[in-house]
Amino acid sequence: MLVSDLYGKQIITTAGNRLGIVEDVIIDFEDGVIVRLLLTKFEELTKAENTREMMRRHSVNFDRVKSITETIVVGQPPK
Repeated sequence: MLVSDLYGKQIITTAGNRLGIVEDVIIDFEDGVIVRLLLTKFEELTKAENTREMMRRHSVNFDRVKSITETIVVGQPPK
């Protein structure tokens, strides 16, 4: 799968809750892995006053991804 194939996909949890649509991704180029799926454009997050909080609220860690088809299914965040 290409990274560009992720854009526009709906993200839902294993419990069936809709989180949003992939607007952008964060990639770790050193390790060659996707780190986060963003539910808003990266530029909007960086313009926010509290970028860290906005990133937490408007993104999903890629390690939560369970499957990718027409939608992206993610597990619950660790407690």
